[in-house]
Amino acid sequence: MTHFFRPNRFLIFFVASIALTGCATQPIIDTQGKSMAQYEQDYAECKTFAKQVRAGQKVAVGAAVGAVVGTAVGAAVGNSETAQRGAGAGAITGAVKGGGRSINERQRVVFNCLRNRGYAVLN
Repeated sequence: MTHFFRPNRFLIFFVASIALTGCATQPIIDTQGKSMAQYEQDYAECKTFAKQVRAGQKVAVGAAVGAVVGTAVGAAVGNSETAQRGAGAGAITGAVKGGGRSINERQRVVFNCLRNRGYAVLN
């Protein structure tokens, strides 16, 4: 019986969701001369803007690209079984990378939004 790694949607999205939830950085703000109540309101609004980044789409595209690259590498160095394993590994790696890109982009949106509202973002 042939054993090979077959990625499934649950596994890909599980790995991606871990990547999406574990890496966000809170902004460090110089609050001198700023109202904390106003900052909390502005921060909440900026996070709302950041949610417009299409994380699921970036994860899916990353998984698809990773699967194609993994298949090509697996086929080049082995047979169809190796190509299937490469596709699975590539899909998971691509999904995680896509999730990481989403986190970075969302973080940039929040930081830029706060800067545009007059806050000195220190990190």
